[in-house]
Amino acid sequence: MSGRRPVEFYNNPDHVDAAKTISDALSRGRTLVVVGECSIKYQGRATSKLGPGERILLIKKDGCFLVHRAWDSQPVNWQPPGSVFQTKSTKRGVLLKAIRKKPRESIEIVFSKVFIILVLNLKDEAEFIMFGSEEDMQRAVLAKPELIEEGFKPILKEKVVNQGFVDVYGVDGQGRILVIELKRRKAQVQDVVQLLKYLEDVKRKSGGRQVRGMLAAPAISREASVMIQANGLEFKTLSPKTCAEVLRLTSSRKLTEFF
Repeated sequence: MSGRRPVEFYNNPDHVDAAKTISDALSRGRTLVVVGECSIKYQGRATSKLGPGERILLIKKDGCFLVHRAWDSQPVNWQPPGSVFQTKSTKRGVLLKAIRKKPRESIEIVFSKVFIILVLNLKDEAEFIMFGSEEDMQRAVLAKPELIEEGFKPILKEKVVNQGFVDVYGVDGQGRILVIELKRRKAQVQDVVQLLKYLEDVKRKSGGRQVRGMLAAPAISREASVMIQANGLEFKTLSPKTCAEVLRLTSSRKLTEFF
């Protein structure tokens, strides 16, 4: 046991204790979360003010400084890595200033009330891996058609129809046209609607040839699954991770080899 404490929690500290806790945590290179009522001033490329409100301050160990409201994914104020901090207790509350030297800019935040402080000493050494896009899934299906089913032969990618572009267009082992819509996330009702629109146009121009419609994605919602069955369509479980591995293994081969 190393004795490492991942989380230190401080509940309703007074201004003096809060300032001391924040200053100490920053000097130790910790990640900080401070929740309380604060007002904010920014000076730099522009000037802005934000009146009192209950907000969340996040300071990361690399010097990132972000102030969030209780809504929206974007911070209302922020500074990039490398900011320098000043902290002290004043009559107005806990004053925390984040200063960036190039370009010169600063954010001054005053906490009139501090609800909680979290001092975090988190360990994270995992490698971040992002699996493929829908374009990568498309490339993988073209490179290895059996990802869809045995006997499938892709003919076109992004076949133009009146409603847009079919991701993969081909024929199955029995000579039927197969229209495939790919999604890298869980398939939803709107994806089934999109596939139905594509199928309508393809069937109209198929000359009476039988046409199948397939939605391929890592998962499907219950509502979308019901709609798939009700319209005589098909769903194929296909993950971006699997497609990424196919591309890795076939990266040295030309796409034309698979047609």
